[in-house]
Amino acid sequence: MTKRMILPLIFGVAGIAVLLWLGLWQMQRLEWKLGIIDAIETRMAADPVALADLPQPLSKDVNNYQRVKLNATLTGREMHVLTSIKFKGPGFRVVAEAIWNNQPILVDLGFVLEESKDTPRTGEELQIIGNLIWPNEWDPAFTPEPDLTKNIWFARDLPRMSENFNTAPIMVVLQSATLSDGAEFSDTLPQPVSVNITNDHLQYAITWFSLALVWFGMTLYLLWRIKRKTV
Repeated sequence: MTKRMILPLIFGVAGIAVLLWLGLWQMQRLEWKLGIIDAIETRMAADPVALADLPQPLSKDVNNYQRVKLNATLTGREMHVLTSIKFKGPGFRVVAEAIWNNQPILVDLGFVLEESKDTPRTGEELQIIGNLIWPNEWDPAFTPEPDLTKNIWFARDLPRMSENFNTAPIMVVLQSATLSDGAEFSDTLPQPVSVNITNDHLQYAITWFSLALVWFGMTLYLLWRIKRKTV
């Protein structure tokens, strides 16, 4: 080894070390993200727990996506979130006020077509099975403000929606519901919760490891060129 090879070797080893560290870090992030997704899927698939049996106040960290059951009565007050469904067309998610345990909460009843936006929903007590949700849809930089005059929202936002109707900060996304006579609630098309968490860590890890391999090859090539010139 010559003196001219020392500096390129140092840069080469340092670059490879950094790139390998970034790849390993992404693998750790991948394991962490898979753990979160697995925990959410477990909550979603578990037997429903009576909402009244859960420790209050509810917490996003503890209860998000938790499957619950409850009896609640719709008040007729609703907020409509603009959306569309494949093969159905444009419409709205109906976020309704409901009385549960003598307090108002919010229930995401699901999808209705545009022409059914203002159709009155049943005022009977519903036996609901669904999931608690703290939606992460509102982006102050891009989401338009709701048109309260026309009752059109552009994203679900639990704090703002509960403040708008002065309800408890609880939202249940309906999976299924039955009326007091046992008939199925069919005023809306339920849109049950799903896991929609971006998980690109494996792709990032492969990228960093690939760059480390390329850096290794370039370092070897540079050292070979220097050695040839000094021979």
